[in-house]
Amino acid sequence: MIMDLQAQIQLLIDNAPKDGMTPQLLAAIAPALGAIASSLRYPQYYILQNKEQSWVLTTLSNRSHPELEKRVIYAFPTIQDVSVSLSAGLDPQVIPALIPVTHLLFQLIALDPVDSIVFFETPGMTNNAIEIKRTDLQKLIQQHLQQNTSPNHIPPDIA
Repeated sequence: MIMDLQAQIQLLIDNAPKDGMTPQLLAAIAPALGAIASSLRYPQYYILQNKEQSWVLTTLSNRSHPELEKRVIYAFPTIQDVSVSLSAGLDPQVIPALIPVTHLLFQLIALDPVDSIVFFETPGMTNNAIEIKRTDLQKLIQQHLQQNTSPNHIPPDIA
């Protein structure tokens, strides 16, 4: 089932811990999440998970500077792309999971070991990708929160 971005954000808010803060925080950062999500081609992507439902990280090294590494998560537009790329189909411990794009972005904010998510935008091709860096996402959200300092400025019809 494909959800539009507003429905995805509302689901995040509805499923947030009822701690008196998280739902308001989600509502406050929703426009930033929505802005990035709308720049991507698909409303949901497949990512690889292990049996414990942890995301599978790939460590990439710079060819000219092997000491420079980054840890990424690949997000695929179709299930066929998952099986074609990497060696995912060879490892029975790794399974694809279809996740709404706003949920991927929201989780990226807090995933310290992850440097970025690489979203493949064209089925069957791995050369058309958009990399969303965790630090860039955090900066965008911080800017958005500074511009809207009070949660009272959040429109009631945000999601």
